[in-house]
Amino acid sequence: MARVAFVFAGQGDQYPGMGEDLYRSSRAAEEVFAACDAIRPGTSAMCFHGSAEELKRTSNTQPCLYAMELAAAVALQERGIRADCLAGFSLGELTAAAFAGYFSCPAGFRLVIRRADLMQVCADREETGMLAVLGLDSVQVDRLAQSYDRIYPVNYNCPGQTSVAGARGQIRDFMADVRKAGGRAIPLRVAGAFHSPFMEEAREPFAEAVSAELARAEEDSALAASAAGRHLLPLYSDRTAEPYGENVTELLSSQLCHPVRWEELVRNMIRDGVDHFIEIGPGRTLTNMIRRISADLTAVTYREMLEDKA
Repeated sequence: MARVAFVFAGQGDQYPGMGEDLYRSSRAAEEVFAACDAIRPGTSAMCFHGSAEELKRTSNTQPCLYAMELAAAVALQERGIRADCLAGFSLGELTAAAFAGYFSCPAGFRLVIRRADLMQVCADREETGMLAVLGLDSVQVDRLAQSYDRIYPVNYNCPGQTSVAGARGQIRDFMADVRKAGGRAIPLRVAGAFHSPFMEEAREPFAEAVSAELARAEEDSALAASAAGRHLLPLYSDRTAEPYGENVTELLSSQLCHPVRWEELVRNMIRDGVDHFIEIGPGRTLTNMIRRISADLTAVTYREMLEDKA
């Protein structure tokens, strides 16, 4: 029997208008947007009508993606499409944790807002950026990065694709080295050096926020009972590439300043029997990565699944 994974996307594929179709076609999705708007007014309007420049700013991108992706996941569930396990790329891991039941929708959204604000502060401290390196294997990228003191491999995406983060002053030289080695370096549409030491100052305050939300859930007997009944789906960690244990706070907070081990994570899901992946996000970045990791499985977007059920 097929085992299905919902995989939640990170930053980079956001676009003006994302999620509006979900809002208009799914009652469950509409409720997610309403819950997010109650905490951060204007979130759904920014998803539907904000400019590309507004959506690029981390403090806007992350709350908007959370709302859109959680809305997509509940819309799938509303149509009877269910997951056996979950994972999320970067920000998507927090959305996946909320969908799994570790946090309620509002609690997860509060955490996303806190995460985005902390990461924005780190990003504003100096000029940094990220690149996708194509055509070189991860060992080659690691070796090139070792020549720089402020360039870090941060996302091990799939064969032939590794993302790096670093200081703007060194990125141009690093791109030249990538070309000399036979690869390509493509700037990513993000405003910060995520999953690198540049984000270290966000880790501890975010850990405190996660711990506070977990404690709040335990104190609320009704929510605690709900969570206990819901987070039965295995959730795979970007930090370890394995299913979560009890160390939720450590996994979610240390992820901010450590690499995303996506290729290893996907291979571990396949090892555990997953053969159908559904990307929950505005684009198809994860779908393309997963297809490069293995051709012997099905990888589609949530939109394709909803169209099939229409």
